[in-house]
Amino acid sequence: MLQLSGGRLPEPGPRYGAYPQPPLGAGHLSVEYEPRPTSVREARGEVRRQLEIWGLGEREDVTDTAELLVSELATNALLHSESRFTLTMTAAHGVLRCEVTDAGDGQPRVLDAGTSESGRGMFLVEALARRWGCHQDGPGTTVWFELDTCGCHGCGRR
Repeated sequence: MLQLSGGRLPEPGPRYGAYPQPPLGAGHLSVEYEPRPTSVREARGEVRRQLEIWGLGEREDVTDTAELLVSELATNALLHSESRFTLTMTAAHGVLRCEVTDAGDGQPRVLDAGTSESGRGMFLVEALARRWGCHQDGPGTTVWFELDTCGCHGCGRR
């Protein structure tokens, strides 16, 4: 089920003209998923489809990383909240922002990758994202990350 949400994106100025960005009307998507294991695969597929629609699909580094990190956040949502979750994607001015919101109240923790079978998701987010964070949304939690999409040397680095 597709549900649009979020606020208006800023108007692009001349300094953003060189970035391969979608039109502002296409730069925001929000999709809600049921709490079932196939939802993680569906969310990964939506990331790839949407990036292709926005003209960012040729950036395989961005697409692959976004798919992986969304998969980790969606899996965490299912494991820790056992609730519906919402994937929200926004692309603007050289940055892709992906958010996963669930009904849980837990805060993610970055664990050492080690040899454990679980607990590596936020380690990957920490290692691969431009930046990331978490905030409480009423009774729920939103975990988000950002990736550089412009491909410029040093663009979007922490």
